[in-house]
Amino acid sequence: MIPYNFEYTRAKTLSDAQAMLAKNPDAKLLAGGQTLIPTMKMRLANPSALIDISKLAELSFIRTEGDTVVIGAATTHGAVAASADVRRMIAALAHMAAHIGDPAVRAVGTMGGSLANNDPAADYPAAVLALNATIKTTEREIAADDFFTGMFSTALDDGEIITQITFRKPMRAGYQKFANPASRYPMAGVFVAQTSDGIRVAVTGAGPGVFRVEAMEAALAKSFTPEAVAEIAVSADNLNSDIHASAEYRAHLVTVMAKRAVEHAVANDGH
Repeated sequence: MIPYNFEYTRAKTLSDAQAMLAKNPDAKLLAGGQTLIPTMKMRLANPSALIDISKLAELSFIRTEGDTVVIGAATTHGAVAASADVRRMIAALAHMAAHIGDPAVRAVGTMGGSLANNDPAADYPAAVLALNATIKTTEREIAADDFFTGMFSTALDDGEIITQITFRKPMRAGYQKFANPASRYPMAGVFVAQTSDGIRVAVTGAGPGVFRVEAMEAALAKSFTPEAVAEIAVSADNLNSDIHASAEYRAHLVTVMAKRAVEHAVANDGH
């Protein structure tokens, strides 16, 4: 067995973590570790150091500020799912968090870690994009439309750390996914949100990155009903095709999940 060779340090504060990253740019931040640790086990990553930020209270919180919900980057999926504030303000977001992975994953996986990794099959990017959330980092604030730049790629600069994500309370929102039975990752997941800025429909799992469906947004703006999107087809071009599902099947799933997401939004009675 090839031995692991890295230095592990638990940061005491966010500033402490920033200083460690500046000193060792090859280091990786460890929050929930749901992607990083398996990647290291498969020898696809070999960082010289791990900086553990999972216990930082300044990154683990949920609070409401007027019509917004602010969630710390190190907040676990389980905490989001269980939060009365999240369920009251954005029930669809709590529903999403409750169906990520399994209980063990939800107990340690974090929202900030998921967004920073930007796995094309992750759930949270769809919510962030559909709800037009704002990602705050140690350096700046980044709009959802500008954050996701490609497969496993984001607008984050080296050494930049996500600190919190701000969501405005939508008028209506819903999320539905067709989950891989083994991993629970969405083979196609659709988050639909009606906000004061209009309708946004975001898709995850189906392509190499999260994306919006403008045709569905326009249709829902005229009639926020499941029937409005039921006949809108998404092109299979550039969608994922693998042993689990073809691109054509995923395209079909997007329409089906969009219809169910609208039904979910209506059932949530505005949240």
